[in-house]
Amino acid sequence: MAKTDSKKKLIELMDEYKDLVFSICLKMTGDYFTAEDITQETFINAYQHLNSFDGGAQKAWLCKIASNKCIDHLKAAKQKEISASDDEMKDAISAEGGPLEQCLNRSVLEQLKTSCLKLPKPYDEVATDYFVFELTAKEIAQKRGSPLKTTQTHIYRAREMLKNLIRKEDLLT
Repeated sequence: MAKTDSKKKLIELMDEYKDLVFSICLKMTGDYFTAEDITQETFINAYQHLNSFDGGAQKAWLCKIASNKCIDHLKAAKQKEISASDDEMKDAISAEGGPLEQCLNRSVLEQLKTSCLKLPKPYDEVATDYFVFELTAKEIAQKRGSPLKTTQTHIYRAREMLKNLIRKEDLLT
């Protein structure tokens, strides 16, 4: 298949199946942003293997790629999880640095919290819960009684607003 034909075919596949692939990824991972990333990886993988694809059952082919990507992601995330005893945790905490590093970390956290509170409602509360208190999108949605998708959108928008706010503050100082 020629390179321009591959690009055209990829665009056709994305137009037709992007929502389906995204919904599969979201269902399997439970995280909006991870689902977006895996959706992109799915179409990149499909593009790379278009020459070896026979052209039949496109929907099933893309769904299989997406589900395999999700499974790989979940396996990798599971391997990163480690259990640690109290002694190991104390060693890890002491390895993070001395009083200066801990003070700097607190200072940065306070600046982040202050920046979060400058955001308009409801982004201020969502940003504080997510970035300062490190709650998951699911926990925030449950806490607020709002849909997960809405909470994920608020987190995404709050992140963008924080980036702009912090850049603006850096320029002023």
